[in-house]
Amino acid sequence: MKKTILFILCLLTTVSAFAAQYKKGQTLYVSTKTVTLKDGSGNFAGNKGTLEFGDQVKVLEVSGTKVHVQLTSNTSKSGWVAEGSLTKKKITKTASGGKVTASSKELALAGKGFSEESEGIYRASHSNLDFKTVDYMETIVVSDSELKKFLTEGHLKGAE
Repeated sequence: MKKTILFILCLLTTVSAFAAQYKKGQTLYVSTKTVTLKDGSGNFAGNKGTLEFGDQVKVLEVSGTKVHVQLTSNTSKSGWVAEGSLTKKKITKTASGGKVTASSKELALAGKGFSEESEGIYRASHSNLDFKTVDYMETIVVSDSELKKFLTEGHLKGAE
């Protein structure tokens, strides 16, 4: 009985630690190369536009793992994005036209905590590994319509 109560308390503590990571009014930054603004918090809500890496946004509302944001440089641009595409860490764009001077590969590595240097060290110390399949997998893009069809045909949750 004591183990069950202890387990439930641990579970509740863990859940509450991850709940509501972002709060209304908070300033955040886009941490992915691009992110699609959606017109709702559902998985297959319509597209309203895109934001780019480093764009500063203000949180308007949070619903589960989706965040309703407003672009601070253009307050008429708002929509819902996945919380995983945002960070509290300030990202500064370069002065060269506001464009980020990192490649998409560098951005992906940075998001995973890698740099070109750390990847090179890892590759050198694991020369027997073949990264071609991983590199290929990173190029695959699945459209919303393909994903929805897959979920619907497979009678999986999230197709609504």
